[in-house]
Amino acid sequence: MASTAIFEPVGHDSLADAVVTQIEDLIASGILKQGRRLPSERDLADMLNVSRPKLREALQVLEERGLVSTRHGEGTFVSPLTGQAMLPALLALYGRNEHTFFDYLEYRREQEGFAARLAARRATRADKERIGEILAETERAWSEQDAEAAREADFALHAAIVDASQNATLIHMMASIYELTRQGVFYNRDFLKTIDGSGQRLLEQHLELGKAVIEGDETRAEKAALDHIDFVERSFRLGIEQQRRETMAEKRRMMSRGVRQGKPV
Repeated sequence: MASTAIFEPVGHDSLADAVVTQIEDLIASGILKQGRRLPSERDLADMLNVSRPKLREALQVLEERGLVSTRHGEGTFVSPLTGQAMLPALLALYGRNEHTFFDYLEYRREQEGFAARLAARRATRADKERIGEILAETERAWSEQDAEAAREADFALHAAIVDASQNATLIHMMASIYELTRQGVFYNRDFLKTIDGSGQRLLEQHLELGKAVIEGDETRAEKAALDHIDFVERSFRLGIEQQRRETMAEKRRMMSRGVRQGKPV
C-alpha cells in the first residue's frame, strides 16, 4: 500500500516508545496530516515489525496525547491538530467582506513566496517527482477541460510546494489556510478562468511555479508564487469594479426609464 514506505521497522528496545516516537515524528513533520487514516492494525504492526499488543500500547499513548483517535469500525486517524482557523461566524463574515478577502490574499502572498523559495532550495528528488506528476495532471485536466480535476491539481500543487519547504510550522499552518480555500470561503476558482477566457494564464502560472521549484531556482520560484497571487488579486479587483459599474449602469437605466414614463423616482 502507498503508506508502507513511510513506516520503518523498529528495534526491540522499548518497542512501544519507539513506535510512538516514529509516528509523532511523521505527524510533526507534516507527512501524516490531520484526518489521515493510519494503515490497519495488522498492516501497521507488520510495517513496524512489532507485535499487535505493542502497537496497541503505542496507539493508546498517542490517543492519550491527542494525536490520534480511533473510530469504531473505521480505523485510527490523525487527530485535528491546528483546529479551525476561523469559526463559522467569522468565515461567513469573511465571505461577505471584500476587505478581509484581500487581507487573506496578502497573507497567502507572503507565505507562498517564502514557501516557494524554501522548496526550490530544499526539495528532494521525491518532492520534485511529486510536483512533476501534479504538473502533468494539471496539463491533462486543462486539455480535457476537466474542471474538477484542475481544481484538485491546483490544491495539490500548492500543498506539495509547501511540503517541499520542509518547514513543519509552515506545512501545518498552510494546510489550514488551504482548507478554507477548498471550501470556497474566499473565492470561486472558476471566476479566475473568466478573466482570460480559458484558464490559460492560470495554467501557465502553475507550470512556471512548479518547474522553478523542480529546477531549484529560488528567485524564479518566489517570483512565480508572488506573480500568481498578484494575478488573483488584480483579477478580483477588476471583477469587483466591473460589478460596481454594472450595478450603477442598471440604476441609471431604471432611473431613465422612470423619467421617460413620468413615474416618480
